[in-house]
Amino acid sequence: MKKDDANADRYIAIARACLKAINDTADDSGSREDKIQAVYQAIDDAFQAEFADYRQSVTVMGTVLEKIASGQLDAETSASLARKTLDQQPASTRNAMIH
Repeated sequence: MKKDDANADRYIAIARACLKAINDTADDSGSREDKIQAVYQAIDDAFQAEFADYRQSVTVMGTVLEKIASGQLDAETSASLARKTLDQQPASTRNAMIH
């Protein structure tokens, strides 16, 4: 992955969480299955944290689209609501591929 990739920081954060989980479980006396589960949980936690802004943005945009699609708003109000929603979109989700 290129360092200027918009998602490089996300991948790095997830990779660090994985490596930390592996290192943390290396010296544990727990079962192999417990260690594997700890790594899976670390991956899931890191992934959820990295994409929280994106999921929230998608939820807000979906709500706005539903309001516009209801047909209860005139064209000018619909366009204004759409612009305001796009302006509030987190920078981490703007014009960037997420995978």
